[in-house]
Amino acid sequence: MSFFKNIFGSDETPKQQESKINWENLTTIDQLGAIIFNSNEKPSLIFKHSTRCSISRMALKQFERDFDLQGEVTPYFLDLIAYREVSNEIANRFNVYHESPQILLIKDGKSVYDASHSDIDATVLKGKL
Repeated sequence: MSFFKNIFGSDETPKQQESKINWENLTTIDQLGAIIFNSNEKPSLIFKHSTRCSISRMALKQFERDFDLQGEVTPYFLDLIAYREVSNEIANRFNVYHESPQILLIKDGKSVYDASHSDIDATVLKGKL
């Protein structure tokens, strides 16, 4: 079983594997208004994650490993299984097709970049700032 945990990860996060990203949990539609407003001063990043999907878990782990934009963006984490209505509103407000996993970069109130699945890449994201 440890082989599969190494490949796909597990729901448990040991201390040595905790994220270096200081995620803000995105749990309400009201927060989207603040994200849009605040993105005029500092870009926001939304990571939409499915807690039931091993591909989403792998994309999240890879992104967290490569992420080095702390302080340059405000990162938001959305558990789209628990907060599906927020995910639907993101698709609506930012005119993007819903996918999971998915990242969106919000600048000046608009989604200026989005990627999903294997296209989620912290290095590419850095180039979009």
